[in-house]
Amino acid sequence: MKASDKALQRLASFAAALFLFCALGEVPLLHSQQQTRVYEDGGKWTQEITGTLNGARNLRIKVDICSVRVEGGQQAGISFTFRSRTNASSEDAARRKFQSYKLNTYVRGDTAWIVSDSDAHWQRKFSGDLVITVPRDTDGIKVESEGGNIIATNIAGRLDAESGGGSIHLDNIGGAINAETGGGSIEVGDAGGDVTLHTGGGSIKIAAAKGKIAAESGGGNVVVLSGSQGAVLETGGGNIRVAKCNGAIKATTGGGSIELGDIGGQAEIETGGGSIRLSSANGSVHAETGGGSIELNGVPSARAETGSGPITARFVSANGAHSDSVLETSAGDITVFLAPTVNLTVRAAIEVANGHSIRSDFPEIRVTSEGGQWGPKTYTAEGSVNGGGPVLKVRTTTGDISFRKTAP
Repeated sequence: MKASDKALQRLASFAAALFLFCALGEVPLLHSQQQTRVYEDGGKWTQEITGTLNGARNLRIKVDICSVRVEGGQQAGISFTFRSRTNASSEDAARRKFQSYKLNTYVRGDTAWIVSDSDAHWQRKFSGDLVITVPRDTDGIKVESEGGNIIATNIAGRLDAESGGGSIHLDNIGGAINAETGGGSIEVGDAGGDVTLHTGGGSIKIAAAKGKIAAESGGGNVVVLSGSQGAVLETGGGNIRVAKCNGAIKATTGGGSIELGDIGGQAEIETGGGSIRLSSANGSVHAETGGGSIELNGVPSARAETGSGPITARFVSANGAHSDSVLETSAGDITVFLAPTVNLTVRAAIEVANGHSIRSDFPEIRVTSEGGQWGPKTYTAEGSVNGGGPVLKVRTTTGDISFRKTAP
C-alpha cells in the first residue's frame, strides 16, 4: 500500500471515529494546560498547580481531602490554582511525595472537570486547597470533597456541594442550592432559588432564600433569617429559629426549643421537650411539645398541646376560613387573649381544680364548678363571644384558665 493510501486510510478512520463520537453524544476530551512549581513556604514544601479551562457552561469538581473555594467573576473562562503542602527534608523528597497526587483537568462537551487522582496514602501526607474562578453566569457547578471545607460565592446558576465532613459556606447563589456534609456546619447567605441542606450533626444558617427551604441536621441548631416561600426544618435535638417566612412552615426538633417570627402561612411546630414561641401566622397553627411552654401570638386558629407547661395564645381575626382550636396541657396554666373582632364558641375545663379556677373578661362566658370540699373539684366554662363561631376547646388537668381582652 502506498504511503498516500495509508494516510488516506488513517484520515478515514479518524473521521469514522469522530462520527461515532457525535452519534453517541460523546465529545473528545480537551485537556487544559497546567503549570506546576514547587517551593518552600513557612517550613513546608508547597506544590502549586495552575491552569485554565475554556468553552464550558458547567463545572464539576471531585477531589480528596482538601478545601475548595469557587468564586464567580467577570472573566470569560475558568482558572484554577491548587496548592498542596507536605513536610519533607528537601525539595527532591517533596517532589517524590507530590508525584503520588495528580490533578486531571479537562473539558468534555459544555462541562469542565477538575478531578483529583491520588494513592490511598495521599491524605496522610498532604494538606491542600483548590481555588477556582469561574464566569458568574456559569449554568451549574457541582463540588464533591471527601472531607474538606467548601466555599462558593457569586454564582448565577445552580450549585451542588457535598463534603464528607467539612463545613460548607455559600453566598450570592442565583440558582437552586443542594448541599450536604457528613457533620460540618452549613451557612447560606443570599439564595435566589430553592435551598436543600443536610448535615449529619452541624448547625445550619440561612440568611435569605427566595425559593423553598428544606434543611435537616442530625443534631445542630437551624436558623433562617428570611424565607420568601415555605420551609421544612428538622433537627435531631438542636434549636430552631426563624425570623420571617412568607410561606407555610414545618419545624421539628427532637428536644430543642423552637422560636418563629412572622409566618405568612400555616405553621406546624413540634419538639420533644423544648419551648415553642410564635410571633404571628396567617394560617392555622399546630404546636406540640413533650413538656415545654407554648406561646402563640397573632394566630387565627391553633391546636396546641404540651405534656407539662403553660400555654398562652393570642387570637386575631382570620382573613379566610376560621377553623376550630384546641389548647391542652396536663399541668400548667392556659391564658387566652381575644381581639375585639374575634368570634368564638368557648368550651373550657379544669379537671382537678382544687386551688385553681377559670377567670374571664367576657360576661358571655359562663363559669361553673362541681365537687365538694372533700372531693375533686372541676371547673367548666362555656359561652359565645361576639355571637359565636368556630369552637375553642381549652383544657388543663391542673392549672388556671384565663380569658382576656386585648386592646382594640
